[in-house]
Amino acid sequence: MAHVFVAPHPDDVALSCGGLIAGLREIGQNVTILTVFSGSTSGGLTTYQREALGFGTKAIWPVTEAFNRSHISPDYPPHPDPGSTLPPWSATAGQLEATQADADAAAKRFWQRSSWYRRAEIHNVPLGGQPLIDEEPNQGAVMTDERMDAAAAGEVMASRRLEDERYALFAEASIVFLDLPDAVFRGYEGDAELLGNPREDDPAPVDVLRQEIARLEPQKVYVPLGVGGHVDHQLTRAAGLALLGEDPRWIMPGPDYAGVVTFYEDFPYAWWSAFARLEDLPPHALADLPRGVSLWPEYANISDQVELKVTGVRLYASQLDRLFGGVRPMADAVRKQGRRVAELGGLAGGCAERYWTSVRV
Repeated sequence: MAHVFVAPHPDDVALSCGGLIAGLREIGQNVTILTVFSGSTSGGLTTYQREALGFGTKAIWPVTEAFNRSHISPDYPPHPDPGSTLPPWSATAGQLEATQADADAAAKRFWQRSSWYRRAEIHNVPLGGQPLIDEEPNQGAVMTDERMDAAAAGEVMASRRLEDERYALFAEASIVFLDLPDAVFRGYEGDAELLGNPREDDPAPVDVLRQEIARLEPQKVYVPLGVGGHVDHQLTRAAGLALLGEDPRWIMPGPDYAGVVTFYEDFPYAWWSAFARLEDLPPHALADLPRGVSLWPEYANISDQVELKVTGVRLYASQLDRLFGGVRPMADAVRKQGRRVAELGGLAGGCAERYWTSVRV
């Protein structure tokens, strides 16, 4: 299965879903992180903008070379001289052909019920006129020299995006950045506005999310429930509700999103507010939930993955002091919230994350 986790900002998915992601990867599931509001505007930041983004009054200077892979050459030349001897781990042309045949056969089985077919290509070449993901500047954990230099120069959103890429690398997930500007760059000033209702001239990014989710063709899509009321979280939740309201279509790609869209509880907001049930949300939060669709709780047992979740959250160094007051308080909060949610689900003694799955009734 393919799972897409939609994050309003860098760090939201690691904070809220890091345990489930670790568990999915352990059983071989495909995970993509789709970060929505990871962009900025040109020019300097105000004091409030810098503090709201988690950087206080000075920039975080990342360790640039430790994660920069753009200068690393392949372990072995892809096209050795005819007379050279291949290392024992290298596949021969015949082996690659056999693998390609197996991949194509698997693809045909996968698409046998569809009206169209996509060939599986194991080589790093464009297929069907589509660009390579590696060549798309806003997709994949590429950590380019340009991004590294921008972060080293104190560009705040570049630093946050690098943290997101490092987490994707750690979690063995793919990552896509939509690079829409963060709320602090869209005119929201002060905590009252940032945690209030979205402005009428600031619509939810429904179209761009629908297009990207359809391209990724997931069987599960996870969006924030909006606990805590941050405007970017509310707008991302609104996009998820809009998908549920769409009529199913019988042409690809046009799924019925009921059963596909799942809402996750925003951490640490859910921890701070002791969120326990949907009724704890503001009355308007789920007003756009379509008739005939209900949300039901499901608990992911992350007892074996909670320490991986802690390690993943530590990669977002710029946010730890602002959100938790340091690494140790963060680790304590993650574990305590995991135990609290487990108790809510009757899983006493373990750790869990809770998800609200859409169901057509």
